[in-house]
Amino acid sequence: MSTVRKALIGVVGVALVATGCGGKREDNNQSAQQPGGQASCEASEGRVTIATGNVGGVYYVLGGGLAQVISNNSKLKATAADTGASVQNIQQLADKTYDIAFSLADTAADAVQGKSAFEGKPQKVQALARIHSNYTQVVVRADSGINSVADFRGKRISTGSPKSGTEVIANRLLQAAGLKDSDLSPQRLALRQTVDGMKEGKIDGLVWSGGLPTPEITDLTTSMGGKVKFIDITPQLGALKQLNQVYDQGTIPAATYKQPADVPTIVVPNFLLVREDFPAGNACAITKLMFDKKADLEKTHPSAKEITKETAIRTDPVPVHPGAKQALGVS
Repeated sequence: MSTVRKALIGVVGVALVATGCGGKREDNNQSAQQPGGQASCEASEGRVTIATGNVGGVYYVLGGGLAQVISNNSKLKATAADTGASVQNIQQLADKTYDIAFSLADTAADAVQGKSAFEGKPQKVQALARIHSNYTQVVVRADSGINSVADFRGKRISTGSPKSGTEVIANRLLQAAGLKDSDLSPQRLALRQTVDGMKEGKIDGLVWSGGLPTPEITDLTTSMGGKVKFIDITPQLGALKQLNQVYDQGTIPAATYKQPADVPTIVVPNFLLVREDFPAGNACAITKLMFDKKADLEKTHPSAKEITKETAIRTDPVPVHPGAKQALGVS
């Protein structure tokens, strides 16, 4: 494990619990009301659990930091759990395994609209805020002969954990390039297992959707150097935007992973989600803490610098929770 990866993961380890320890939520904290029926922007005593993502990913790191901020600055005690990420997170948010969940905007939109993995079953989730953006990072072995998504044909490609936002985007990239699962050898693996497989020569390439930098990708590029490379996937952007307008073009700066040049890529925002019945006082208090203690979150991971009040409410078609609106000063 690289020094960078150890440092980033070590910062949040104390705030994280194993996924299997999450358990169904039995307490639904109620918050005091101000005169006129508006919830007070103060958290009630209780516990909240946060669904993050793969160990070594930005959700995992930032989620641990958020749990610390909540626990250290409110009556709530928060714990964060590693998960398969977006799709699983929303499913387990809905069944009350978790109280708060990280999700990619495209998956969250599918959930509230009852599409794709949530076909015919719209989910009653709302956003506390739009947070940082995820960058679609496609890394391949330099000797694999892969220079585009179309070149995935016949190759061993990790498309991410089952029920993850990465898997959603990976499958859409394949579709946009005219490929099906049967055209390649898809490996549905978490990021750590994927990186190990790349190092061992068992995997030809990976698709990962995460913030910059992602510790495990840093580990891969540091340890393998010129034996791996990023590829440009922006030729698929037009087809992806037809599926969901949240997709946009972005750039992975060369300095992020010490690459020879910037890499054009596809980006998608992330949302922090709760159920629509999440107590308004808690929603207000947690949302307010994200901005009051933003410097602490930035120390956990630099992606927190992207969190702004101006962009926080841009979650359409996912509604913003009333408590979060109160914290952000919008109606």
